[in-house]
Amino acid sequence: MPREEVMVMDLIFGRWRSQTLFTGVKLGIFDALGEKPKGASAVAQELGLEATLCYRLLRALGCLELLIEDKNRAFSLSPAGQLLQSDHPQTLRGVTLLEEGPEHYALWKHLPEMIREGRQNAFVREFGRMAFDHADQSPAYAEVFNQAMSSYSNAHAVWVLDALENHDLSQFAHLCDVAGGHGHLMCTFLTKYPHLRGTVMDLPNVVENKELLWADRMGVGDRCTYVGGDMFEEIPAADAYTMKMILHDWNDEECVQILSNIRDSASPKGRVFVCEHIVSNPETPHFSKLFDIHMMCWGTGRERTSEEYRALLERSGWTYINTWFPSQGLMGVIEGAKG
Repeated sequence: MPREEVMVMDLIFGRWRSQTLFTGVKLGIFDALGEKPKGASAVAQELGLEATLCYRLLRALGCLELLIEDKNRAFSLSPAGQLLQSDHPQTLRGVTLLEEGPEHYALWKHLPEMIREGRQNAFVREFGRMAFDHADQSPAYAEVFNQAMSSYSNAHAVWVLDALENHDLSQFAHLCDVAGGHGHLMCTFLTKYPHLRGTVMDLPNVVENKELLWADRMGVGDRCTYVGGDMFEEIPAADAYTMKMILHDWNDEECVQILSNIRDSASPKGRVFVCEHIVSNPETPHFSKLFDIHMMCWGTGRERTSEEYRALLERSGWTYINTWFPSQGLMGVIEGAKG
């Protein structure tokens, strides 16, 4: 079979793979297995599944190299499969449940019509409200969304700190993470840079659940403060600001409003670090170009090039400094200075 035909066939059946993965995570397969092989009947009994169909699912997950099947038809986790356990430090369980779950799965059927009409945001088409509003009304979606953001943060924090490895952060005493969720990125910064104190700002209902906040768990609770608020209204004062995967949620006018609010609150020599998947040049394939289609479905936002982020900074009164990239990883960091 020609290489091009194989490539297209792989694309056609890609959803089979991702939905098989989702089912394994949803049913608890990866938490039920470990390094020692376990038979399908034992897995089925533990999870309340039908044994014959459970074996067929396990076999398919083995085909995806997430499980290892031995000659006795018993299964154990592969190194890749371990990443789907709920207690793995770099778990991707939450990402799987969100991106292949029923809400996000349903969005994609609207893609052809959106492009015909020139109107994005399949969340409104499918559920009659914006994604964040849907999370407020659906505790199940909100829980999975929060799990996914924590899963994403494990990798994102590594990439962001790598991108800024050679940047002198000693000039800053106070760092604020805008829409920083439960504070994983902030606490990673505080762990690496003991001179910093940090503020994590997010909506009140995000920061009020103390059990989910990272500061005490990561041992930096004495230097990290959580503040409830609305980034479209007012931003806490600080020397420098981070935003990770925030601006891509919003259209250009909304981004300018957020960046302008940050500038108003920043110290005279303040900086902003925008952490996003940055669209690469035309000849380079990049995850950001696919993520952009997801954002078209999910809301009003988009993925952008470095030049487009520069334009947003300049429209909101910032001076563009540079775009920093990690040695490995999919994200970049756009730096702006208060001008």
